[in-house]
Order: sequence, then C-alpha cells, then structure tokens
Amino acid sequence: MALIAALTGGTSDALTKKALQLHDEYTIAWLRQLVVVLFLAPCLFFIPIPALDGDFYKAFFAALPFEVIAYILYMKAIKISPLSLTVPFLSLTPVCLIIIPYIMLGELVSFRGGIGILMIALGSYTLNLKEIGKGFLEPIKAIGKEKGSVFMIIVAILYGFTNTFGKHAINHSSALFFGVTYNLAFFIVLSPVIFKVGKIHSHGRICKESLKISFLPGFFAAVTTIFYTIAMSLANVAYSVAVSRLSLLVGVIYGHFLFKETGFRERLVGTTLMLIGFLIIVLE
Repeated sequence: MALIAALTGGTSDALTKKALQLHDEYTIAWLRQLVVVLFLAPCLFFIPIPALDGDFYKAFFAALPFEVIAYILYMKAIKISPLSLTVPFLSLTPVCLIIIPYIMLGELVSFRGGIGILMIALGSYTLNLKEIGKGFLEPIKAIGKEKGSVFMIIVAILYGFTNTFGKHAINHSSALFFGVTYNLAFFIVLSPVIFKVGKIHSHGRICKESLKISFLPGFFAAVTTIFYTIAMSLANVAYSVAVSRLSLLVGVIYGHFLFKETGFRERLVGTTLMLIGFLIIVLE
C-alpha cells in the first residue's frame, strides 16, 4: 500500500508540474484539491466514524493553517524550479519531526537519529555538487539561489508541524477517517485563501482546459491519500512512511525523463542519501 502511495505521489507531483507549465499555481492548486475532494468525499459513506474527543479536534484544526501555507509554497516551488531540485528537500521533514516533538513533547534525539540527520544534510548538500568546484560552500549557496528549493525547505518545516498534529489526530480517531475528513476540511479552508490571494475569480482563470489538466494530478493525489492512510492502519507507521518517501526518487526520475532536467546523477545521489537518512530515522 505504501509503495503504491509512493508511485502515485511522485506521479501526481510530475503531472502537477506539467499542469503548472500551462496555468498559474493558484488555479492548479485549487483545482487539484477540488478533484481530490470529489474522489474522497464518497468514502465518507463507507468509513466507520470513530469516537472523537477534544484532542482530535485540537490537533485537526491546529494543522490546517500550516497545511494551507505549505500547499501554496509547494505549488510555487515545483512551478519555478526543477522537480529534482525541489521535491528531495521534503526529506528534511524528519529533521523537523525530531526537533518539533522535542520542543512540544520533550522527546530526545538518539545517536542513530543524529546519524540520520547528518545523512539528510549531506544529501541536500550534494544536490548542488557541481558547484563545489567554485568553493566548498558553493553547493549551500546554490540552494539559496534556487528559489524553489528555499520554498520547499520551508514546506518541509511546515510539514513537520502538520505531521505532528496529524499523528496526534490519527491516534484519537483512525487513519482513513482522518485522511478523508482532513482533506475535505483543508479544501474548505484553502478555497477562500486561494480566491483572495490568487484572485482567480477576477481573472477568469478557471476554464475547461485548466479543469481537464488538473484531473489526473488530483486523481493521483487522492489515490495517494487512500493508499497511504490504509498502509498506516495496516502496518507500522514508520515502515509505511519510509516506503512512501520513495516518491522522492520517483520525482527525480520524472524530472529527468519527463522534463529533461539536467544534473540527474548528482541529484539522484543526493536524493538517495537524504532517503537513507530518512530511513535511519524512521526505522530506528
């Protein structure tokens, strides 16, 4: 289930970038989530409703503002920069999942966790390895020069908060129930923000073509949600998350073969190192 989620998640990223080449990020962001909602909403008729308590609602609604900001920045990142230079930075989320729970829950980082963090940092460094000929610090400076990479790093940090709150909400409900209802609530909160900030209502950007090109990205995003949440309900969450993060490699491969992005080998090495770091942390 988690492996399918990785493949569909990476495919959704690639198809979203394809759509963003033709339309603005606000229109595609809203339409993709609309398609997700249209596919997930019928699931409510088949999902058992668990007993919900105050902790569920607090975590559920606390995550939504972070999710909205992360989603918009995520769209901007994959629109303006290569997939192979942006998507891999989502591996930085586990770093945040160590720091944020430590602040909020008092959880300490182990030795193996520290090794995982170093692997992720090394991977992010090697994404721009070709710049090392200009100086040791050039790969790090190159990250700052790539605006999409900066956006995705912010997204990774924000996902650290959403995942922390989301995990707490799942513990007080069920994985599939949370996955469906959270996406519905996210769409409701996202819509006024998109229409206000993106001003898509006043420019008539929603048309038949934009709807058509948003269908497949939204469909694969919905499938990812379903399989990912089912995987978490059937197996150890750590293993499910680790396997689903193979979407990072999928994104880099799509970037090379679908969008003809250069620097494939160095970015594949960097992505692999970041993924290894992620696996060390979550499989501890």
